[in-house]
Amino acid sequence: MGGLIPDSFIEELLGRVDIVDIIERRVPLRRAGREFQACCPFHDEKTPSFTVSPQKQFYHCFGCGAHGSAIGFLMNFEGLEFVDAVEDLAGHAGLEVPREAAQKARPSTDLYEIMSLAADFYEEELKNSPEAVAYLKKRGLSGEVAKKFSVGFAPQGWDNLISRLGTDANRLSRLKRAGMLSQGKSGEYDKFRHRIMFPIHDRRGRVIGFGGRALDDDGPKYLNSPETELFHKGRELYGLYLARSSQAKLDRILVVEGYMDVVALAQYGFTNCVATLGTATTGDQAELLFRAADEVVYCFDGDRAGRKAAWRALEATLPRLREGRQARFLFLPEGEDPDSMVRTRGAEAFSEALDHAQPLSEVFFDHFTGEVDMKSMDGRARLVELARPLMDKIPGGVFHDMMRGRLETLAQHRISEPVGARPGPGKRPHTAGKPVQQRTPMRMALAHLVQNPSLALNVNSLEAFEGCDLAGFDIYRELVDFCGKSPNMTTAQLLELWRDHPAQSHLNLLATWSIPGEESRLAQEFMDAVTGLELQWTDTQIARMPKIVDLGMEERKKLLLLQQRRQQLIGALQGEKPE
Repeated sequence: MGGLIPDSFIEELLGRVDIVDIIERRVPLRRAGREFQACCPFHDEKTPSFTVSPQKQFYHCFGCGAHGSAIGFLMNFEGLEFVDAVEDLAGHAGLEVPREAAQKARPSTDLYEIMSLAADFYEEELKNSPEAVAYLKKRGLSGEVAKKFSVGFAPQGWDNLISRLGTDANRLSRLKRAGMLSQGKSGEYDKFRHRIMFPIHDRRGRVIGFGGRALDDDGPKYLNSPETELFHKGRELYGLYLARSSQAKLDRILVVEGYMDVVALAQYGFTNCVATLGTATTGDQAELLFRAADEVVYCFDGDRAGRKAAWRALEATLPRLREGRQARFLFLPEGEDPDSMVRTRGAEAFSEALDHAQPLSEVFFDHFTGEVDMKSMDGRARLVELARPLMDKIPGGVFHDMMRGRLETLAQHRISEPVGARPGPGKRPHTAGKPVQQRTPMRMALAHLVQNPSLALNVNSLEAFEGCDLAGFDIYRELVDFCGKSPNMTTAQLLELWRDHPAQSHLNLLATWSIPGEESRLAQEFMDAVTGLELQWTDTQIARMPKIVDLGMEERKKLLLLQQRRQQLIGALQGEKPE
């Protein structure tokens, strides 16, 4: 479940670190009884609803629903990937992250080092190139912003980088692995030549690739690093590290198409800009964007190509639109890009254009209504047919319900079946924008186990549940066995070890439930939930038996035993002592 990292290490790591310490370094906390509170770092609020539990080693915001372990907090707050968050925590705890031998090793620090040296080389070369400096000045870039983004220059020639850094076979090999060399008939040569160089950083600020802008018409206008051990285009965003360096959670993040757009906008005060890396927006990139800000504005050209790119971004964004998140689209006039627009019209005009960007919902319905005849019944039916598959990707919630309502209005037809993600077993309809779950015996038993794994030791046997096929019982049985083997683990450890389990999101929700009552009575409350679960299974078995006139002698005995057991269970729940 831990990917490249053994589960045993994840459990040990979360046992070593204190989530209060990890969060308090980034968010001011104050004690509130057995827990700590703060204003949530993931959404705007005036009254603290963000709580951190030392006992569970778990955080939860009652306002926006954010929750998780110390690992999850770093992923959301710092924008890190799982493995990077683990490595960060391990460094804090003074531990070395082990690797499973059967898995592919992570890139070595030597590879990051060679990329850093390459970035330094290009920066140095920029200072020595009047041609490159003149180009940047012509584009209106100041030396200050060029330095902030570590902009550099790859000089003409075939082996400048090789001569500087490839001084031995080991370094030459690392340059090749990092995608900095190309292979020709006569051997290897520098991949980037006569280009303005833009280093691409990962979420930890390490250089993992480059984008090069040509100074002449020789070759492609932009050239990116190839896919390497370090660099995966669909999982990175240019400028994200610097955008987040000023504050962990941005109010808004702007997505543009080019490196120069990001740098130019930063010079005019728009430090919240990123760019995709020569590819259509991917789902991974959309998730990274929403980790950085609740509002994403995609900025594209208004031509056919720009509209196509916007639609691909919309498709990648839809599955990530859980509550509190929104996406909008700014289509620029023909012949304009963000760089030219902010220079000719000014920062204030560009900011105003951003404020009036089209909501995703408008772009969505404009796209489909433009493809069908809305005046005919057939056209409106076609609208539903085209729109529903994409709307099914929107997570359940207020936005999904409103999108469905808008589709019904346009189609002039009530859509009987849910269009979006359907609620799971036992969920009630959404009210006030949030799914309400009934506190059934099954959910209460699971919630108790997730929040207090040691309670599994109170379960002596599961014999009474032989053949049980109640919804969720397989999870309950697996959880009892899992917690029984490690009863001293915290909520955070349990959920991280179940990170890839199909039930993980459901258990995450149950971990946030408030379970009232004295702590000393937790064991009894848990056993009451188990008793209620057994009563539910007993009633199910009785209901499934044929009419009594059709029962044989053995079946009558079984029915009698079930009825007697039912009365005992009801008595136990009412506080009656067994005879």
